[in-house]
Amino acid sequence: MSIWGIIIGGTAGFALGGPIGGLLGAMAGHAVESKFVPAKPDPQATRRVAFTVAVIALSAKMAKADGVVTRDEIAAFRARVHIPPAEVKQVGRFWDLARQTPDGFEDYAKQVSRLFAPRAPVLEQLLDLLFHIAQSDGDITGPELSYLTTVADIFGFDQASFDRLLALHQSNSPSPYEILGVSRDIDDAGLRKHWKHLARTHHPDTLTAEGMPEEFIAAANDRLAKINAAYDTIARQRGL
Repeated sequence: MSIWGIIIGGTAGFALGGPIGGLLGAMAGHAVESKFVPAKPDPQATRRVAFTVAVIALSAKMAKADGVVTRDEIAAFRARVHIPPAEVKQVGRFWDLARQTPDGFEDYAKQVSRLFAPRAPVLEQLLDLLFHIAQSDGDITGPELSYLTTVADIFGFDQASFDRLLALHQSNSPSPYEILGVSRDIDDAGLRKHWKHLARTHHPDTLTAEGMPEEFIAAANDRLAKINAAYDTIARQRGL
């Protein structure tokens, strides 16, 4: 069963509880007791479901952070996440439901962050998706920037990491050094070591092993392609 079939049916809600479990239960049309957990929950399945619901909830709430939900923001979400045609309508309903829940976006961010290590690449992937949606209808607005800053802080990212992601999405042509998050005076050995680390930790196989559903592979591949292209550009400039 696809991740969408699982969350639309609300079958994983009892394994999660909290705002994520509550949203799953609301989607399935039943209440979820936040303290009830199955005897043998599957940690990997729980992380996949939590990641997916967090992406929907956080992107839906951020899309209205500046008071306006645009078609561009919804299209940006669908462009980076694989949703089978037969499930688009239901996922759209989930998006609308997430926008209306009384839980604040901080609650969703805190719950999903507890399932992964601080600053985990899979959390950076989630944050990158939020940046992508924020800038899809033009400039990132003040309320959206404040929203993203708060989520990044909850996920454990420092200011330098946040500024790197911001540069990638605010600039029409970020430098390859900005994409890799390194200074221009880094030596060749350090550059190659850093690139290998990024390529390894942001590889789709690594991210799916950590709990990112396969439906998000397109977004991960896009991110990895930018990392590799940035390194290739610098390598050519330096004659490596």
